[in-house]
Amino acid sequence: MEIINDIHQMQKKAEAVRNSGKTIAFVPTMGYLHAGHLALMRAGRQRADVLVVSIFVNPAQFGPKEDFGSYPRDLDRDSALCREAGVDIIFHPAAEDIYPRGYQTYIEVEKLSHGLCGDFRPGHFRGVATVVAKLFHLVKPHLAVFGQKDYQQLAVIRRMVADLNLDIEIVGYPTVRETDGLAMSSRNTYLNAAERQSALALSRSLEQAQQMLQEGERAPGRIEQAVRETISREPATEIEYVRVCHPDSLSELKWVENSALLALAVRVGKTRLIDNRIITTKPGGE
Repeated sequence: MEIINDIHQMQKKAEAVRNSGKTIAFVPTMGYLHAGHLALMRAGRQRADVLVVSIFVNPAQFGPKEDFGSYPRDLDRDSALCREAGVDIIFHPAAEDIYPRGYQTYIEVEKLSHGLCGDFRPGHFRGVATVVAKLFHLVKPHLAVFGQKDYQQLAVIRRMVADLNLDIEIVGYPTVRETDGLAMSSRNTYLNAAERQSALALSRSLEQAQQMLQEGERAPGRIEQAVRETISREPATEIEYVRVCHPDSLSELKWVENSALLALAVRVGKTRLIDNRIITTKPGGE
């Protein structure tokens, strides 16, 4: 396994791989890897000849009061996990190389960046779209794998790739969960034991919403209210949003016909957690 820090070296390496006729799969991460990331890597490993993983905590997607400075980082640990997962190249650029002095060019996916997390994290998806576009130019992948836990992010990236005619296949991978149902996230390490128990209300409420839809409920407002009540009963929880929306456009629904996206963001203690599920009228959902 090779670790590349220099952006020009990464471009030259990617070009050489492509010229040799091999395909590149890419998994962008901010590091502090967990089993969810490893599942994305395995998916990429199965689909291409060379697997590249980036580890870069992107300052452009953090707000001024968010956890950029305290976001967990451990390159040695991440490198060992990548090696076990069969990664060929770790791309670990410096922030000053990605955003050099005087940097002023950003990408914004207008409609999909608003609503849901976009309402609570102004500029977040502009930072995400910009860094992913830059990483695509540096790594030159044939395909890139993203987790569906960050559903709005996945939608933004897909729209950006389509709108800019980028020749990259975007693969969405199902949310990976702990055995108790909590969606895997690097931020789960912030939770103490009591908060982690409260956090289980998120996945439990998603299952509740699926059950409601299956039993005949079609009004988004009533589903959202039931989910809010389930989460609010747990200590140390503060709901940012609970939304039933269209799975593709993320627009508001007045009535659920066959399926919908239920997305939520909740602060448990000081930790912001997100989760989602496609709820359907079919037994079991998704």
